[in-house]
Amino acid sequence: MNMNLYGHNNNWLMVDCGVTFRAPLDRLDDQNPSAKLFDMVAPDPVFIENRQESLAGIVITHAHEDHVGAVPALWKRFKCPIYTTKFTAEVLRRKLYMTDIAELVQIIVVDPGTTIDIGPFTVSWLAITHSLPDAHALFIQTPVATVFHTADWKIDFNPITDQPFNAAPFKQLAKMRPTAMVCDSTNALRSGYSLSEGDCELGLLRTIQQCQGRAIVTCFGSNVARLISLARVAAKTGRYMTLLGRSLENMYSIARTTGYWPDELKISHRRDIGYLPKHEVLIVATGSQGEPRAALGRLAGDNHPDCEVEAGDTVIFSSITIPGNEKPIEKMVENLKSKGLNVIQSNESVHTIHASGHPNQEDLSDMYEWVSPKVAIPVHGEPEHLHANALIAKQQGVGTQLVGLNGDLYQLAPSIKLIKNAVKVGRIDITDLNKSIRT
Repeated sequence: MNMNLYGHNNNWLMVDCGVTFRAPLDRLDDQNPSAKLFDMVAPDPVFIENRQESLAGIVITHAHEDHVGAVPALWKRFKCPIYTTKFTAEVLRRKLYMTDIAELVQIIVVDPGTTIDIGPFTVSWLAITHSLPDAHALFIQTPVATVFHTADWKIDFNPITDQPFNAAPFKQLAKMRPTAMVCDSTNALRSGYSLSEGDCELGLLRTIQQCQGRAIVTCFGSNVARLISLARVAAKTGRYMTLLGRSLENMYSIARTTGYWPDELKISHRRDIGYLPKHEVLIVATGSQGEPRAALGRLAGDNHPDCEVEAGDTVIFSSITIPGNEKPIEKMVENLKSKGLNVIQSNESVHTIHASGHPNQEDLSDMYEWVSPKVAIPVHGEPEHLHANALIAKQQGVGTQLVGLNGDLYQLAPSIKLIKNAVKVGRIDITDLNKSIRT
């Protein structure tokens, strides 16, 4: 649940405003069917809420829930303009349509490569490759210090949804010698380079070519690149593809609206899929984390209104297991196998069927070499990920690494230091504040 604040001369800039989801395992049982399965949790914004008049604006780097999901519930506490690119803007608008603040929120759509002054902050948008369209890193300049904020990224030369990764803009930053690089640490423990979405498409093609009955693929609902890859696979294997799950349907619609969906790739209506021969069906379903009320959970429970699965069908997990979700996923896999379905999980597949959207060690090493910041500030990960990121920065000649905790304040000018426990932090449950953004 990302919320970053940059301050200069009594002004503040917020970068991202996201949620996380918690699903206590003791709630996921048949004895408590009425319990809320998922709570939406956001950072407690009391620090900046108390300085609301000094908040110049909010910049959203991309459309994943952990970067944009808390805006509808928290914006009334900030009441400032939001700057983002077109795909993310459309995602945000659709979230806001279901609230009473839709007409109040000023969304300023920014073109890639644009530089805009927001209060005393000069912000440049740098296109980066991730797992959905329009993801951007930021270069933030003030009169006393500059920051390269990577947001979520990886090096991908075949990203499906965007242009191939281009290192040139980041090499140019080295000439400006950024004060700090605030960098994604999610995969800092993984060696080599991150896998490409193009590799994943090839692996899914080879896997689905071997399926005899229906092919059911579950993936993260926001992964537009994966949806496009699967639509291409469907065309190549002579299957009709349909989407089961509101988040998938919404992302497909947004991709079409913003021009990111190829016109030649067709999606079949979910109500038609039950009448087709099994070997002509490719279903993409929500529920990769074992959520019993998501589409895959309903298929496994034989209570989906539009389709039934049968022995001989294949379920492919084009996803990873998020820590904490092991038991719900194991339960679902056991249920599917007991019905005679074949189940292929990404960690067991002989082909690449999932690719992360985050940088591995070699991606990080290259970026630190290109940008050459004075200070590395690892974020977005557990402590072991942050320390691994810092070690890579050190190996690439970055002189200072600041590894802190949520709420720590980093002073970058006139001197560089970490001020511990400077900001009171916490988290708040926003599930009931805005139920419409649950999807």
